[in-house]
Amino acid sequence: QVQLVESGGGSVQAGGSLRLSCTASGRTFSNYAYGWFRQAPGKEREFVATISWSGVTIYLVDSVKGRFTISRDNAKTTVYLQMNDLKPEDTAVYFCAARPPGYSAISTNSYDYNYWGQGTQVTVSS
Repeated sequence: QVQLVESGGGSVQAGGSLRLSCTASGRTFSNYAYGWFRQAPGKEREFVATISWSGVTIYLVDSVKGRFTISRDNAKTTVYLQMNDLKPEDTAVYFCAARPPGYSAISTNSYDYNYWGQGTQVTVSS
């Protein structure tokens, strides 16, 4: 089992920044790939970013490229999502997810992730 706890959400004005953290416990953190997803009210959960177990392979959805970055610190068993130049359309609950080893380096499909955090709210006002 992997337990994931997100933090760092909050309310900011458009153009502001937030850094989300996802701290993992349980199985070996460094073997897992991690992803961030988000879900806005009335919408389906969507992929935001993912990072491979090695940290070498990273992929972000087009709508956040140039504004968001994903990184990991294996020593702290934590994955980060740095969000800059936030827009009202970024408002959502953000979820961290873990993907076990043995599969392709990254995935944008939520069904490929076995473990999920409880989510953290991000609200961006105009």
